[in-house]
Amino acid sequence: MNNERILNLAIRYGFLVLLAGIVMYFSLAAEGFASPRSAVFVLQSVAITGILALGVTSTLVVDGFDLSIGSVATSSLMLSAYSMVILEYSAFVTVLLCLTMGALVGLVNGLLIVKMRVPDLLATLGMMFLLIGLQRIPTQGNSIATGMRLPDGSIAEGTFAAEFLWIGRHRFDMFIEKLFPMPVVVFLLVAVAVWLFLGFTRHGRLMYAIGSNQRAAELVGTNVSRYKVLAYMISGVLASVGGILLAARLGRGDIASGNNLLLDSVAAALIGFAVLGAARPNAFGTAIGALFVGILLQGLTMMNAPYYTQDFVKGAVLVAALVFTFYLSSRRSSAGRH
Repeated sequence: MNNERILNLAIRYGFLVLLAGIVMYFSLAAEGFASPRSAVFVLQSVAITGILALGVTSTLVVDGFDLSIGSVATSSLMLSAYSMVILEYSAFVTVLLCLTMGALVGLVNGLLIVKMRVPDLLATLGMMFLLIGLQRIPTQGNSIATGMRLPDGSIAEGTFAAEFLWIGRHRFDMFIEKLFPMPVVVFLLVAVAVWLFLGFTRHGRLMYAIGSNQRAAELVGTNVSRYKVLAYMISGVLASVGGILLAARLGRGDIASGNNLLLDSVAAALIGFAVLGAARPNAFGTAIGALFVGILLQGLTMMNAPYYTQDFVKGAVLVAALVFTFYLSSRRSSAGRH
């Protein structure tokens, strides 16, 4: 009985203990890591990744997977820049265009999967490559900035609207030496909204039911296809929100700025399986997973670890977290049967 109790405690709180241990280690080993300035920087660095990871979580809930989120975010970034710098649209129209683009990409992904029976990994991988190519065509692969020369020889005279830049650069007064960034506020609001939707609404519970046993969900009258399409549309919209925030922070359409978004957001979503022993996709775990990735990268950077080791460390932690979660969970199940 004591062994079973220890096992349950390890499954439920082991990852949080690991997170606390890493924070303590970096606080002692890296000067300035424990400062409010460093904490704000970590939060700002994980905000966009966390929003994308919450989109991935919505597809994982229905037993799917979205590989196109990084390219959707980058497409949203480039569309923002193209709309304001080249087409000279307002901030409101630009945001509306980006959100619509994300929803349409999610809709197409969902229809390919539920109507055309294309496996989710293949459908979203194909969409990823399509978007990567599509976003480069209007400027022939160049980044977008005010004053750039366009392919037709003209000069782009539009600028990023001040109210658009406010989304990515505004900081709120807090009880710390640095101000609280707007993207972090958006991330927290999105995390709470997704958490409430998935955990406390009928629609969220039905999505979990589809992920657990699709056939059983169909037998009780659940419109499985509709909820799967909804999950991918949520993912697309959240990815476009991440791209909007990135564009607003950078103030230009940097074609290479979203290179690591896919890997980091997937890592955060999967690490979330280990938080509180959930062993399933969940918004709270994903938010903690994003925070974990941010803390890990910030600590390694402040300790002057070579940049090329960071992906290895992220991968090692991800594998360890998943093995820890599912191996111990399987042992708990076996112990329960005996």
